[in-house]
Amino acid sequence: MEDGQDDDEQTPRRGDARGPAAAPPGRFRRFVRTYGWRAYAIPVLAVATFLALLEVVSLDSVAEEPPARSQETGVTSSSSDGEPTTTAPTTPPTTTTAPTTLPASTSMPTVGAEPVDPSATFTGEPASPTFVQRGEGTLSVVPGRSDILGDGAVLRFRVEVENGLNVDGVAFARAVEATLGDPRGWGNGGRQAFQRVAAGPFDFRVALVSPDNVNSFCPGLDTGGYTSCRSGDRAVINLARWETAVPDYEGDIPTYRQYVVNHEVGHYLGHGHESCRRQGALAPVMQQQTLGLDGCRKNPWPYP
Repeated sequence: MEDGQDDDEQTPRRGDARGPAAAPPGRFRRFVRTYGWRAYAIPVLAVATFLALLEVVSLDSVAEEPPARSQETGVTSSSSDGEPTTTAPTTPPTTTTAPTTLPASTSMPTVGAEPVDPSATFTGEPASPTFVQRGEGTLSVVPGRSDILGDGAVLRFRVEVENGLNVDGVAFARAVEATLGDPRGWGNGGRQAFQRVAAGPFDFRVALVSPDNVNSFCPGLDTGGYTSCRSGDRAVINLARWETAVPDYEGDIPTYRQYVVNHEVGHYLGHGHESCRRQGALAPVMQQQTLGLDGCRKNPWPYP
């Protein structure tokens, strides 16, 4: 072999029995001769790897597509903890006017509230001032103290007003004082004396409450949001009735206010409901005059 000549490029010697020289093998043949079966496996593995990568990319693109939106309206999505991620805005309290019919009630309240008769309807023209339908559900004591009203044993009372009613609490308290201190009231003839207090010991309370919250201050009673009620030591006056009275009072709101205070305080004093005794007579103060006079005449006083 001459220097610098590759073995694969040698020429046959003269007289060599092998005949003409064979063509030198190409690069692929040399690759196969060097690596054997691996020369075929490598391309196959490369193709398989490419196809696998292509499938993974396709799956990722499908997973990233957003889910189809619901065709339903008004449905909010939920987070993983079950709490809604969007909420509807809370409707603020609104005012309302006097209803034109008595609301239906599925249950009748016991002594201490005037039950709502579902069959009853208004017979007169109701007043139509506006009032808060639902207050804040909490009460504040009206500050101040009155003189002793009347003669006899003294019962001390507080006056409360639900927060958020936009009413004059002092004016309400004075109306309650005037009613309980009237000689035609429960203190008639020295039977009882009353005094309003804002602090210290007291015997009972008179509260002014929005229609939607009356029931919450008279547990177990259903006023239908229409009537007033009494629960324990608290006489609860329905704001709607205080502002509009009832049809049979024909717009005489001041007289109705005297009636409803005396009626509910009467329950605290132990008096039950009464009925109209005679057509054309004055209605007993413990008659459920809010629901109708039944032939009697309106009357706000225990001792008229």
